[in-house]
Amino acid sequence: MSGLFSHAVAPILILCAYMYIRDKYEKEPIRLLVVGAVLGIVITFPIIQAQYFVMGFMPLTTEIGEAAYTSFIVAGFVEEAFKFVLLLALTWRNRNLNEPLDGIVYAVFISLGFAGMENVLYVFNPEIGGFETGLLRAFTSVPAHMMFGVAMGYYFARARLFGDVAINMIKAFFSAVFLHGAYNFFLLSGIWWALVPFAIFFGGMLVIGVRKINKYVRESPFRPEAG
Repeated sequence: MSGLFSHAVAPILILCAYMYIRDKYEKEPIRLLVVGAVLGIVITFPIIQAQYFVMGFMPLTTEIGEAAYTSFIVAGFVEEAFKFVLLLALTWRNRNLNEPLDGIVYAVFISLGFAGMENVLYVFNPEIGGFETGLLRAFTSVPAHMMFGVAMGYYFARARLFGDVAINMIKAFFSAVFLHGAYNFFLLSGIWWALVPFAIFFGGMLVIGVRKINKYVRESPFRPEAG
């Protein structure tokens, strides 16, 4: 049991460590990052209840239509809405969010907290769980959740620090919803050839996400060269 739990949690800790290391010029308080991750875990349970509720409104449609509703509304919209509200409540008035990368850091820790709890629930599921499930999710679902957080945090930081609040907040929320929904749709569509565009989408999401992180690292006002 402990081995299975470690298998589920290890990729979360690795990516959290990566994000903390990348924030190299003015690190965020570890206490606040832990709070964000723990609250990301806590919101898993109201998210599940909200998803059951939203599933009741699924229109009678085709298999593709049901996959789209499940992906973009049940998963994408509901999960990212909870994460977005949590990010807003935790950091909008917090003076620690004082450089662009901070928006990504907090969003990623919240997102990975949720992904960690989701991982545990999956790997301990008696029907679909196990080490194989944990290994697959370590290289797909977990980094995907991190990238949803990167997209949200990127525009959230722009809203918080640079203005155009309404536009950037809309971008922060719906960019994460779109990435999350598209990721799920490729997997739920039941179309065998969707694996090819999924691989392209997934790879592109990772590359763009890392570029966004690197961009904000370079733009840090605490970078020595910036002074």
